[in-house]
Amino acid sequence: MGISLLSQVKNMMKANLALLVLLLASTLADAATCSRPVYLTFDTGNMAVAEYVAKTLKQHDVKATFFLANERTKRGDFSLDDSWNGFWQDLKKEGHAFGNHTFHHTYFIKDLGQHKVLTKPQFGPQAGKAVVTDQQQLCQELKLVSDRFLKITGKPLDPIWRAPGGKVSPQYIEMGHVCSYKHVGWSPAGFLGDELASEKFSNASLLEKALKNIQPGDVLMAHLGIWSRNDPWAPAVLEPLIMGLKKKGFCFGTILDAQQDSRLSRIIQ
Repeated sequence: MGISLLSQVKNMMKANLALLVLLLASTLADAATCSRPVYLTFDTGNMAVAEYVAKTLKQHDVKATFFLANERTKRGDFSLDDSWNGFWQDLKKEGHAFGNHTFHHTYFIKDLGQHKVLTKPQFGPQAGKAVVTDQQQLCQELKLVSDRFLKITGKPLDPIWRAPGGKVSPQYIEMGHVCSYKHVGWSPAGFLGDELASEKFSNASLLEKALKNIQPGDVLMAHLGIWSRNDPWAPAVLEPLIMGLKKKGFCFGTILDAQQDSRLSRIIQ
């Protein structure tokens, strides 16, 4: 009788294990064939909500793309200082993608001629000044980020970049190509509004707008902290946005996945 009971228990365990394997396979297949992808991206910003963002992404198993610049943070240091090494290392281990945002968070102003543009760095020795940038200087500016990321993580930066503010010209994009980078903007509905004044654009209204307007294939853009908003966006909006999009059948991928998405030819150039 005891042997019969033991046999029944073993058979039940085998059946449960087989069911678990089938469920896992089904889940993986669903993820691989998701027809409603969106691509969540973050620029460095002042890093005030960086740890919250990382925790939330991990909790909901969401992979995102981060664009790195060496920006001043709320702590008074800079986002690519040694004090942030552990943060970037952990994100890399978790499978996120990483692009370039120019080391000094340098804004494009206008074209000046062949392979020359006028720019304005936000940080660094020429902060706030209008600077003529040629092809070699742009590549050097981008290399500062890639070298720093390699030193921090031991891994290369992904060959994508985003100009601060998303401000570019066809020539500036082509200059990025010469430096071996594709430029990544964002979709109109993907502007999540975290840099807008909270007095005029409440977190509730931004969440409602995003959930209403975001479409499959959209690239979403926010920051790891922003100076211009008093009521931080991420703690109020990020988690309900992720949950709301998942409820509507959306899945999340990185820009590396998005490069295979034909809908994004005007976003990834």
